[in-house]
Amino acid sequence: MTVHGPVGVLDLLVPAGAAATDVAREYAEQSGLTSIPFLYTRLGSLLSPDLALADAGVGTGDVLVATTSQPGPGSDDRAEPSWQESTTAPGPLSVLWFCLAAAVALLAAWFAARTDSEPLRDTAVYVLGASALIGVLPVGRFAAHRALVAPTFAGAAAFALAWDPDPARIPTVVGVSALVAGVAAAIGRTLDRRNEEALRVWITVGAALFLVTGLAALLDFPPRVPWAVLLVAAMLAARFVPSFAVDVPDTYLIDLERLAVTAWSARDRAPGRRGRSIVPRTAVAAVAARGTRVVTAYSVAILVVSAVSAPLLLASTPLTIDRIGARCLVFFCGCGLLFAGRSYRHAAARALLRAAGLVCLVALLVSLLSTLEPGTTSILAGVAIGLALVLVVVAVATGRGWRSAWWSRRAEVGEALCGSAAVASVLVASGVFRSLWESIHIQV
Repeated sequence: MTVHGPVGVLDLLVPAGAAATDVAREYAEQSGLTSIPFLYTRLGSLLSPDLALADAGVGTGDVLVATTSQPGPGSDDRAEPSWQESTTAPGPLSVLWFCLAAAVALLAAWFAARTDSEPLRDTAVYVLGASALIGVLPVGRFAAHRALVAPTFAGAAAFALAWDPDPARIPTVVGVSALVAGVAAAIGRTLDRRNEEALRVWITVGAALFLVTGLAALLDFPPRVPWAVLLVAAMLAARFVPSFAVDVPDTYLIDLERLAVTAWSARDRAPGRRGRSIVPRTAVAAVAARGTRVVTAYSVAILVVSAVSAPLLLASTPLTIDRIGARCLVFFCGCGLLFAGRSYRHAAARALLRAAGLVCLVALLVSLLSTLEPGTTSILAGVAIGLALVLVVVAVATGRGWRSAWWSRRAEVGEALCGSAAVASVLVASGVFRSLWESIHIQV
């Protein structure tokens, strides 16, 4: 692009994602100005310093005007959003409303699947399908939030249609529902890219659920196998999601000083002048916002998968050895999720992971209480009192500052041990250990 300024005209080759302040600073360095100028478009509109040129509509071959005079009143009207745009953005109440709508859709699918009336079931399926179709349309203020909830309605409709009370077919029903939800998310992502990260999580998780449950059905595995695999996958995902959630563009990782031709200009530069790679503030904010959306979306997926897999795993292990392995698996996965939530700095993601760990532990507690014998009540009371005392000690120590690096390292060790024990418990919970034991016993 060409920049006209007080000391002449410069042709600059600007990298993608550069902000107006980067171009102004480069113009000042190459032209010898003592201050960074203001940039205007050829129509006289002031460019905000932190605004990316691509977002401002400035492209290849455009002409910008640089000046050191202060902008007059009203010259930056196009740089800041108007109050009408800020008031039309959906707020937290919209999030709560659509969460309630998703919960109602799940309840409708559950009751429609278990009803004996065919007309009622068909009506519920039609309503859920129509709601999913309306949700993916990019129309209105709440189009972004509707697109996130639309896969829930599509999956609920598929669940009501494919429901089978046979425990061996429940994994397949869940996998088909997840696949339909992923397809709805793919349609919504095609029509509107505002929630691309969250919709991509919908697609990834839906395809993964269908793949695991479909392979288990094709290989004639018992239902406890896919539930165990999904629970362990949810626990491991809580640890590895942050490693790829933050994706920095390659243009900000290149050292411009070591390039033969700089990314700013193809002209000969003065000898001895050092080039500088400046990352605009808007680019940093965009990377952080994208990482936040990815981590939050995957945390919600981990919570949902854990809440579904843990109770169904405990319910699908009738034999004693398999039941012990399933309980150990649920316990270690719950503890691993709690430890993983501790390491998250994002408040919402940390709360979601802790909720997933608590759901696993509550499911384990319900399973244990349902199999207690009458004489074990006193033992349970003693264990509860001991845990209460431990919680009191931990609360007091935390209030006094029990958050040192030493305890952080111990928590990392505990998380690693829980993960290793959970992976090992899969062999017992899925029945592999029992099958090997029975085969050895038969041979002997």
